[in-house]
Amino acid sequence: MKYYLEFEEPIRLLDEEISSKESITEPSSDVAKDIAKLHEKRLQQINKIHSGLSRWQRVQLARHPQRPYSLDYIDDIFDDFIEIHGDRLYGDDPAVIAGFAKISQYKIAIIAQQKGRNTKENLYRNFGMMRPEGYRKAMRIMKLAEKFKLPVITFMDTPGAFPGIGAEERGQGEAIAKNLMNMSSLQVPIVSVVIGEGASGGALGIGICDRFLMMQNTWYSVISPEGCASILFRDASKAEQA
Repeated sequence: MKYYLEFEEPIRLLDEEISSKESITEPSSDVAKDIAKLHEKRLQQINKIHSGLSRWQRVQLARHPQRPYSLDYIDDIFDDFIEIHGDRLYGDDPAVIAGFAKISQYKIAIIAQQKGRNTKENLYRNFGMMRPEGYRKAMRIMKLAEKFKLPVITFMDTPGAFPGIGAEERGQGEAIAKNLMNMSSLQVPIVSVVIGEGASGGALGIGICDRFLMMQNTWYSVISPEGCASILFRDASKAEQA
């Protein structure tokens, strides 16, 4: 089922009209022409809407629940992916996927923040918010990549590092800081790609790199809009203004 944002309402109406006409069992030539015109009109409407997006609308698109997530990119781009679990200190963090794969004949290391598609998956993935063990797992993979001279690709998509009490007790700030220090001197190339949200140190903890890329309609900032609104206005609901 397609999901539409509020400003995509004209596209939703056209999709409903197209679906209605395509459901006709024996369409006439006139109906076929109407469908073709509607598809053309839909494309024009998409171009019109997306050519004048506000900053907040781009944030909404970055959070779109049907946007490709890290596992989608891994499945579509890479071959022979082998996932590695755990930081060898505390445990595993499902909010970050790490391992090794091939792209063409080249072997690479992958570190990718992963959100869930539904409530159950989001609870398992912690909504893409990494804990200290996640950052340490990421560094474990980077050190292995350095040892075997493999380039590193990181995919960033997080609303921020997890701010829970347990994460703080296990050294959230220290884990991120160590990643920043070690990534800045890693002896293999690192490519980082923002595929959705890139919030603060939560993203930066796997984002120090030699080449930095951002997909269309993504954002990368020192703080999330809600966090900024909480500081400026004492009201997270004013995120659009922030």
